[in-house]
Amino acid sequence: QVRLVESGGGLVHAGDSLSLSCVVSGGTFSTYHMSWFCQIPGKEREFVATISNDYGTRLADNLVGRSSISRDNAKNTLYLRMDTLRPEDTAVYYCAAATTLENYFTRRYDYWGQGTQVTVSS
Repeated sequence: QVRLVESGGGLVHAGDSLSLSCVVSGGTFSTYHMSWFCQIPGKEREFVATISNDYGTRLADNLVGRSSISRDNAKNTLYLRMDTLRPEDTAVYYCAAATTLENYFTRRYDYWGQGTQVTVSS
């Protein structure tokens, strides 16, 4: 059974930095294409960042220049570093795993974490 567990969320001030982690167990992390999404209550889940199993990365436009996504296959862990946080970054952040390229390209992720809350005060 594959399990994704996020951590690192919390309450921070605008301008602060935060690093989120997502530990994957029960599967073959190194083969998965991994992504971060965020969601505000009442709104659809939004794309944040992605890293493929061969380390190709992409960030949402609003995070370019102030965020980075990375992975450590030896630790089965996905990371999201966010700098210069803004109140509008407040959301629950989820990590997700796609086991095939088809699922990855069509955003039909196979596994999801339970989410970690990030709150940015002004």
